[in-house]
Amino acid sequence: MSFNLLNIANSGVRASSELLQTTSKNITNVNTEGYVRELTEHRTLFDNQVGLGQTFRLVNDFAQQQLNRDVSNLAFFNQFVDESARVDSLFAEESNSLSTSINSLFSSLQETLNQPSSSVSRNLFFNDAQGYIDQLGRLSGIVFDQKTIVNDQLEIYTDEANGLINKISELNLAIASGSSGPDGSALNSTINQRDLAIKELAEYIDIETLDGPNGEKLVFMGTGEAVVMEDGAFNLFSLSGDPDPNFKDLKLDVDSGKAIPLEVDTSLLKGKIGGLLAYREDILIPSQNKLGQLSLAMADAFNQQNRLGLDADGELGGDLFTIPTAGAYAFAANTGTAQVTGTLEPGKGSEIPASDFLIEYTAANQITVSALDKYGDPTGTPIVANIVAGQADSSTAVGGELFGLQVNLTAGANIGDQFELKLNSDASTNIQLATTRPEDLALASPIRTSNNINNQGTGSISSSIVTDTSAAGFTAGPPPSLTNGPITITKTGNPNEFNITDGTPAVTTTVVLTPPYDNVLNQAGAPYNAYGFDFNLEGVPNAGDTFTVEFNTNGFDDNRNGLMLAGLQDKELVRANIETSAGGDNLTTLNEAYGNLITDVGIRTSSAKTNQVAFEALANQSNAWYESISGVNLDEEAANLLRFQQSYSAAAQILSTARTVFDTILNAAR
Repeated sequence: MSFNLLNIANSGVRASSELLQTTSKNITNVNTEGYVRELTEHRTLFDNQVGLGQTFRLVNDFAQQQLNRDVSNLAFFNQFVDESARVDSLFAEESNSLSTSINSLFSSLQETLNQPSSSVSRNLFFNDAQGYIDQLGRLSGIVFDQKTIVNDQLEIYTDEANGLINKISELNLAIASGSSGPDGSALNSTINQRDLAIKELAEYIDIETLDGPNGEKLVFMGTGEAVVMEDGAFNLFSLSGDPDPNFKDLKLDVDSGKAIPLEVDTSLLKGKIGGLLAYREDILIPSQNKLGQLSLAMADAFNQQNRLGLDADGELGGDLFTIPTAGAYAFAANTGTAQVTGTLEPGKGSEIPASDFLIEYTAANQITVSALDKYGDPTGTPIVANIVAGQADSSTAVGGELFGLQVNLTAGANIGDQFELKLNSDASTNIQLATTRPEDLALASPIRTSNNINNQGTGSISSSIVTDTSAAGFTAGPPPSLTNGPITITKTGNPNEFNITDGTPAVTTTVVLTPPYDNVLNQAGAPYNAYGFDFNLEGVPNAGDTFTVEFNTNGFDDNRNGLMLAGLQDKELVRANIETSAGGDNLTTLNEAYGNLITDVGIRTSSAKTNQVAFEALANQSNAWYESISGVNLDEEAANLLRFQQSYSAAAQILSTARTVFDTILNAAR
């Protein structure tokens, strides 16, 4: 009996001691990050003896995985909001408003219309034009600096994620080897470190885990790619820029670069890395492209309209802005040696969308051009264009549109070679004034019209409509003039019949016009319809009434072309979408385009803030669920400590009693 009593007492003391150790460990690790509460349980052996205790971690796999998912989502929106809010606030500041600079430019242009011969007012226009370019450069600089910051942060985040992946793999190997003490405490500590590393990795990318053999955890990205596999195998992230070395793409580098890196679908990625990439693709890339698109459309519109006017020197107008040329990036897989550059085709500023472009050499002297979405993937319908004398533009494109691009290719391209053209993103920092001479602002129209003072009818000739000063009707000079001299239009006695006289020697052509007498030269046909200008006849002219069209020599106080320049402010010049339905309105004004840019940044930032609050609540809820199972509750542990202390004391008392009984038996036998 004493033997059994002694064994019972010993097992009770040991069991209570194990329980006290576990409880003490829980209490002392209450503030240890990643620690999972442990529980020791005992089984009853034969003769009601207490067996060895088994210590295990209290973890709910569902709660743990949900917490990791919510941690990834919250980290995604925290990163996105932190970055986008900075750009949103900078763009929203009045001092950074490009719209203010645009309005100031057109206001100074309005002043020049009141005094078209004044060099002072013309100088004010060029000062504001330079101010607009400077403001455009500042805004573009903000975006460019942010892109550099994104690249730097990506380097840091990928290094940290790779370190965690490597750590998880090493801890998996240690767990699989089963190195632990008799109660499993050392193994539990290793598992805690491994699970903490997985949770920390979830802050960088969204992950899913599966149980592997021998206690390992297999880790997969939310997009399906494996990062930690069995037997210590793992994949690491790498950053590369193909074709643009300054645009870092996230890839999964299989076997330390010995195999082809796996593409990662960044549009589905969460965590800090996903938030950073989403910020780049939703905010930075569209903003840079929209700024460039707006600047190209505006510069081209000013250039084209100024070319239709007469400057203060009496010469035909020229360009006011210099349109930049961008070099295209060749893909690493290209086998040819050709180089590609691209610029805006003159007069096509309203056709360029806010995107980058993929140019592929598809056949001998033929390319296809595709607009790219924010992820760098082709979108819309590719456009086929022929290469003529090393150049492709709208005149060589099948269908007559090439997104407003003029593409130049050197020899040496092979079929399949691809190039990425980033004209928009380069434009906003490279557009410059082509001239600062106030005389070069072409405010006057090169054509003037007049009614003969002896006319008897109510007919009158409208102001001229100039469409192309490089056409056959103009001679550039100097001095510039009408190629065939003044034009005289005389009403005959027949209904709707007129005589048109011009040329040296004078040639008279009789034409019958369709009322109303709009676009007279176009109705008259060749060669008049190729003169590059036209006019309307209004009212009812009598037979013998004449009207004259001549070059506007010494028209210094004329502001008719200046009015057309000023009208660009309200004209729809900026392409809204890559594709549009037939007859759809796919153009916006300059201020509308800039307003849409600011609004889009604001909406995306506001939406991200709303999601941030929602996922913060979800993450807190998931953490509370997880902690309710795996976290240490000091009140509960204190109660356990008291209970196990009492059981230890009681078992010790049994041990003392057993010893007394045994001593009594020994003494009785003496």
